[in-house]
Amino acid sequence: MATAAIEEASGKVVIKNIGLLLSGDIDQPLLQADTIVVMDGIITGVGKFKDLDTEGAKTTIDVRQTCVAPGLIDSHVHPVFGDWTPRQNQIGWIDSTMNGGVTTMVSAGEVHLPGRPKDIVGLKALAITAQRAFSNFRPGGVKVIAGAPIIEKGMTEHDFAELASAGVTLLGEVGLGSVKAGYEAKEMVAWARKHGIQSTIHTGGPSIPGSGLIDKDVVLEADADVIGHINGGHTSLSEAHVCELCEKSSRAIEIVHNGNERVAIAAAKAALELKCPHRVILGTDGPAGSGVQPLGMLRMVALLSSLAHIPAELVFCFATGNTARIRKLNCGLIEVGLAADFVFMDRAQHTAGRTLLESVQLGDIPGIGMVMIDGLVRCHRSRNTPPATEVPVIVH
Repeated sequence: MATAAIEEASGKVVIKNIGLLLSGDIDQPLLQADTIVVMDGIITGVGKFKDLDTEGAKTTIDVRQTCVAPGLIDSHVHPVFGDWTPRQNQIGWIDSTMNGGVTTMVSAGEVHLPGRPKDIVGLKALAITAQRAFSNFRPGGVKVIAGAPIIEKGMTEHDFAELASAGVTLLGEVGLGSVKAGYEAKEMVAWARKHGIQSTIHTGGPSIPGSGLIDKDVVLEADADVIGHINGGHTSLSEAHVCELCEKSSRAIEIVHNGNERVAIAAAKAALELKCPHRVILGTDGPAGSGVQPLGMLRMVALLSSLAHIPAELVFCFATGNTARIRKLNCGLIEVGLAADFVFMDRAQHTAGRTLLESVQLGDIPGIGMVMIDGLVRCHRSRNTPPATEVPVIVH
């Protein structure tokens, strides 16, 4: 298993000979550049090799005409402590997901903790502890944004102010606790927003004991910042109600692996028809009853590209830049000043696609040749994806 220590990159890294550069920016998904320069874990240059200052590099990586993209961001995970999930009693799931190209994860609540406290003092303590723990501990180098309390009846605005002052920036899925009515959720979501805490609401049928149906009317009334797993986690609302949510709400449309795939396609198509593709973000909603999916994000990209007929370069933006902007993260885009979080990919060996994007459009996931987080190489050829046709080489 890769180290969980938080290492800081130092020195210059030059990434050259890029054949395809995906920006993460849905307004300009492809960049005409062949080189990235990184200093101390931050992108300092993007462009043509001849135009950039590449002298004095501590590390030089030859991409060998393959693809570089922002590291994938899983917008919906349920971590507990460390790299272990009690839901499936599996160790190493975060490191394994990093081998699937994920460099950042966003918690939708630490709901699978055995004996999870539901009293107000206890739920605040758990959220603060999770936020602190994952700030100090990165399995496989993955940045886990954790500490997402499940709101319960009886909470006051003071509780949200206290959580915010302690560094909590997220709410767990609204609806997994005792707060299920739209009017109750709306008040608490507003308190959270006032204090800089972003909210996500459960959408669809119950997923764990204690949760319940959250229908379209509750979602609309609560007005959370993210319509969590709009395609169900697991059980979805009807396609008609999901499309109505896309139309009547202006909030983020989150589509997940552990949901209804048919409705996932319908939601993505609805967002494009409504001319709001920037609202679509992707997650896995794992670990869950369906298990842990190290390649869940790549599989979502391939699913939506191939079956919803959305260009692959746009769907990669759903999994990177869209999420970064909605979640206010310093990553997810190939842009000067942002974190050097990259996934190096090529078409899988023997795919029918002639290029990486064409292979994804045909439904195949790419092969990962390297993953970098904050300027540090965290894995070389992935142990989980099919082998890439070509892989990057560290030449210096």
